[in-house]
Formats: sequence, structure tokens, C-alpha cells
Amino acid sequence: MRLAMAQISTGTDPDVNLTRIVAETERVAADGVDLIVFPEASMCRFGVSLTGVAQPLDGPWASRVVRLVNDTGVTVVAGMFTPSDDGRIRNTLLIARPGKPALGYDKIHLFDAFGFAESATIAPGERTVIAEIAGRRVGFATCYDIRFPELFVELAARGAELIVVPTSWGSGAGKLAQWELLASARALDSGTTVVAVGQALPDDPKVRDSGAPTGIGHSRISDPFGSVIADYDSGEQVGVHDIDLTRTDKARAALATLANRREIRSLDGTDAT
Repeated sequence: MRLAMAQISTGTDPDVNLTRIVAETERVAADGVDLIVFPEASMCRFGVSLTGVAQPLDGPWASRVVRLVNDTGVTVVAGMFTPSDDGRIRNTLLIARPGKPALGYDKIHLFDAFGFAESATIAPGERTVIAEIAGRRVGFATCYDIRFPELFVELAARGAELIVVPTSWGSGAGKLAQWELLASARALDSGTTVVAVGQALPDDPKVRDSGAPTGIGHSRISDPFGSVIADYDSGEQVGVHDIDLTRTDKARAALATLANRREIRSLDGTDAT
């Protein structure tokens, strides 16, 4: 599979951000890219009210992406926000494939950590999503999801060969090291290629220091053996990468972590005291 990682920094105007998505997708289409992955919150960055920003998957913002995909033949994954029935919104990945209806993955694990409460305004998703892209099965996760290995193992058990993780990672002491470790660990856990695409570090110091998770860059591709095959710095970068998905079968045969999984329980049915 040939894919592009679009490590960009989005602002607060969804239309301006959409223009950037269109431009980058049209540019990589000339390179024969099957899939371009944009970060979480591509529709609008964090740090501002998102209630008035959210639109349904058949709304004008997503519909423009669908037209772009049909025009270019490139599948687009981009973070947006959709309405929830409980008055909150959902942190949604738009998955737009040529000639097919748009899909959405709603982030399951919400970032109620490091002093940030995503659940105050965002409702959690309830289901995993796998989609066929360029003849391969691709799973989806978003940002904080990467701290939960069971999600990645479940996607792999359902046949995912590649898992994309759009992200807007928060800054802070040790956070970059955690991000790098988690991206490679989830590839090892699941025996998949993990494509973790983050928001670039914002240029504006006020945005960087706002306390909101507005991105630190460092997008990364890790193969099923945990080896890093692409690693970006903190700035904006859009790169094209050829992914050898035959390594999925090789890793699962060699490491056998999926095949060797067992239910964990007390061996004698009791707890030690």
C-alpha cells in the first residue's frame, strides 16, 4: 500500500482546514497514493468550543471530502466532530473511500487525563471499525486509544493488517517518549503496521501553551515487528510511504502473540491473600 501521512497544524476555521485537506490530497494523488491520513481534529483544533463546529457525516464538510475522494481516487481519513444525541459531540474519524458512502469511527477512549476532561463535551464511541482500502483491511483508533492495547488486539483479531491512529497529542514532560513507545508497542501487540499521524506543533506560542492537546508532531510508522520505518520531527510535513503488508503474516507467524493468547484467570479460581 502507498500512503501519505499529513502532519499538519489546523486552526479554528473548518473551511480553511478543508482547503488544506483538498490541496494536500490533490498533491499526493499525483504520486499514486492509495490513502492519506490527516490528524485528529483536522476539522478544527482543540482549545476552542467545538459544539458549533460539529456536523453529521452527510453534512457539507464531510460531503466536500467525499467529492474530493471521488475526484482523486485517494482514500482520506481525517478527524472531525459530529453531533451526539445527548447534547455532546463525538470525536469522529471521517473515512472517505472512492465510490463508497462515508464511514465514521467515534473515539472510544476519551482523554480524561493530565487535567483535561474530553468527556465533558464529547461522548464516547461504542464500536470498532475496519474498512477495506486498496484491497487491505484497515482498522482505526484515535489518539488516547493508543494507550489501550486491547483495542488494537481486537482489530487485529478481526483481520486488520494496518491500523491508522490520527492524533492531536498533548505536550508535557515525558509525553513524546510515551507517544513513541506506545506507537511501536501497539504494532507489536497486534502484529500490524501502525500509522500514527499527529498534529504538528503549532507555530503560535499561545496555542502551544493553551493547555489543550494541540499536537507535538512526531508522526510515526511502526511495522509488525515494532521497527520504526518512518519518523517525523515536530514541524509540518506531508510524506509518501510504501508499506509492505506482507510483513503482517511474517510477524504473526514468527512472534505468534495473537495465536498464543490465553484467557487470564486465577489458576485455582481463588485470589491470593
